[in-house]
Amino acid sequence: MIVKAVAKYVDSSPQKARLVADMIRGRSVGDALAILRFTKKRAARHLQKLLKAAVANAESLPNRQVDVDNLVVSTIFVDGASLKFRKRTLPAPMGRAYRFVKRQSHITIGLDERK
Repeated sequence: MIVKAVAKYVDSSPQKARLVADMIRGRSVGDALAILRFTKKRAARHLQKLLKAAVANAESLPNRQVDVDNLVVSTIFVDGASLKFRKRTLPAPMGRAYRFVKRQSHITIGLDERK
């Protein structure tokens, strides 16, 4: 893995973000950006921003010349943000309140050169 980028506490559940992450795993950077651009899932915007950050990290490596056209999304994984659930309440019948959890996730993208 040449370069990686990490986004923490993204406001998307890990299960929904993994659906989008599975679509771009193993693809070239150009293909992955095109897929993310036309995907209607909300997590695609977060992944697109993170992928652009990883490409910028690859371009700014000090002592290595990296061709961006040869970069491939080698690893991408989505983990749940462990103790950062945002707990909210919803009005319920008879003066009660239902509690629900808004989940967050940590996303890591690793880029590598095509062999």
